[in-house]
Amino acid sequence: MARFLAAEAFSSSSDELALLPFHFERTGTEQFLVSNMVGDFIRLTESEINRLIDLKFKPGDGLYEKAYAAHLITGSRQKAQQQLLALRLRSRMSFLREVTPLHMFVVTLRCEHSCPYCQVSRQSTDRSRFDMSEATAQRALDIAFESKSSRLKIEFQGGEPLLNFSLIKTIVSAAKSRSAVLGKKVDFVIATNLALLDDAVLVFCKTNEILLSTSLDGPADLHNKNRPRPGGNSYELAVSGIRRAQEALGPDRVGALMTTTEASLDRVDEIIEEYLKLGLDGIFLRPLSPFGFAIKTKQYQRYDAKSWLEFYKRGLRRILDINHQGTPFREFYSSLILTRILTDKPIGYVDLRSPAGIGIGALLYNYDGSVFASDEGRMLAEAGDNAFRLGHVDEDNYRSLVLSDKLVDAISVSLTQCAPECSTCVFESHCGANPVHHHATQGDALGIKPLSDFCARQKGIMHHLLQLMDESPRDAAILRRWAGA
Repeated sequence: MARFLAAEAFSSSSDELALLPFHFERTGTEQFLVSNMVGDFIRLTESEINRLIDLKFKPGDGLYEKAYAAHLITGSRQKAQQQLLALRLRSRMSFLREVTPLHMFVVTLRCEHSCPYCQVSRQSTDRSRFDMSEATAQRALDIAFESKSSRLKIEFQGGEPLLNFSLIKTIVSAAKSRSAVLGKKVDFVIATNLALLDDAVLVFCKTNEILLSTSLDGPADLHNKNRPRPGGNSYELAVSGIRRAQEALGPDRVGALMTTTEASLDRVDEIIEEYLKLGLDGIFLRPLSPFGFAIKTKQYQRYDAKSWLEFYKRGLRRILDINHQGTPFREFYSSLILTRILTDKPIGYVDLRSPAGIGIGALLYNYDGSVFASDEGRMLAEAGDNAFRLGHVDEDNYRSLVLSDKLVDAISVSLTQCAPECSTCVFESHCGANPVHHHATQGDALGIKPLSDFCARQKGIMHHLLQLMDESPRDAAILRRWAGA
């Protein structure tokens, strides 16, 4: 069980020492994991943790030096340590200065794939009424450019967005014109299965410096099972598309994501090998999300957090061994978490942010003009739940959307610093909230953390990474390199 101690509650006027805020959690019979307010970790024995709480130590006894170096204690008249912690906390939270940098445009719900875990509830390719109109797109751009962020990212989502490629071209042209006038930098990403990739798309992407993001679930039989399409050739098209994009745009201009299904659990080595064969620089071992067809087809319920964590640990071990053999290759989610643990760099990934990134980190414009606080919020709406629908492009502006009561309430409950269970968790400084996930799985945006699979995965990953760093200097060197530490 984790604990949190407030500095003002424990002080010693006789030796002029005071405790700074810290968390601790029992990790073994006699071992405690301890973190300060910005997440620096040390391990203490039960005897040491009791002495720390009672301030029963003095310079030269070892515990004093360990606690002082970890910013767990300070002199009652010394302000420098507290100012340092405040400065580091400010750096970690500096993502709040760039509000809503990501804007996702669902240019169509149509898709020629029929993935059983699809989060989006896609529509068949003949249903053009599920395409975004140019008028809706232009109004969405109005809202996006009202954001105060100096650099915007526009991401084209679907369905399969290349089924409405003409609108993508229109949006890119209009966004570049606006950016030139307003002095904002704009980046573009197309999230595509690559089945419709052709020379015209590649030329357009190269000309406009557009990144491509795709899906690759593993070897041919697994990928084709997870991502069926007419002809049964989704793997061949994805691999061919990745290679063509690497050649035309550059090896760093196309990335791939995998999704873990029940069929993936025993095949992590094969999945990683597919990414290595394509010369990709890493992999994101991603679990299923509780939205769309993943719920309707009961894919999400087919494995639990414990099973996924075992899959992740085996995969991470394989990836570390690949690095030991001389090939640089990352597990990207581990890299993000390690950046949080080992540095004070702000990161944009919404699952590791408090307050959550919904609305203030990203907005999504659906094909029909509805605006959502996140991509997952849009996915819930496709199943009839509009809890995270903020408004409509024809009726709202940026200010009315981000200051809406619905978004303010959701962000308020996402503050891990004061949320039940989160506020006392030893990993709080490095974790984040996921109100859409908890609303979907528990009917409560705050969430009951002991019952949360999101929480179980986050804590399981962090426990495992810290254990690796404690037990293996060779692994620790690689993990530190991933974080840039």
